[in-house]
Amino acid sequence: MMLLTRPFTALFALSLLFTTAVQAAEQLHLINDPKPAPTFSLKDMDGNTHTLEDYKGQVVVVNFWATWCPPCREEMPSMERAWEQLQEHDIAMLAINVGEDVDSIFTFTADYPVSFPLLMDQDSAVINEWPVRGLPTTFVVDKQGRIVSRVIGGREWDAPELIDILIELQNR
Repeated sequence: MMLLTRPFTALFALSLLFTTAVQAAEQLHLINDPKPAPTFSLKDMDGNTHTLEDYKGQVVVVNFWATWCPPCREEMPSMERAWEQLQEHDIAMLAINVGEDVDSIFTFTADYPVSFPLLMDQDSAVINEWPVRGLPTTFVVDKQGRIVSRVIGGREWDAPELIDILIELQNR
């Protein structure tokens, strides 16, 4: 019985590894007919205003999230690791918190520190303009300001396949 278990365990582990690699590659599907991204003007935790137009000419990763959302908390460290790689390629990353106050976000960042802008959509006006279907939902906006991808649910944003796709979009 032990001999059968080990090959099965190894096969199972290999299939998980393959599945994870395939999912990472498939996590970012590009939209064939991209539409303009809705504009926004939101403050970050320091009171600075950010608009989508501020990032024209750059690929922008726009993530909608909340501190109470388990998949949001789970993916935030991978977003920070991705940001550390993407910023040198002039790719922007913005995380738009939905409906929470500065104190909640500040407390969250003690456990999940990030260096990219955390914007506040306290009245949920911005999320209602975007095609969000649950939290987290992340969009990739191309250099022309069009939504070229929508990802529903958490991802490992620092997966090499995702990083490569984002860099390729920026280099187009």
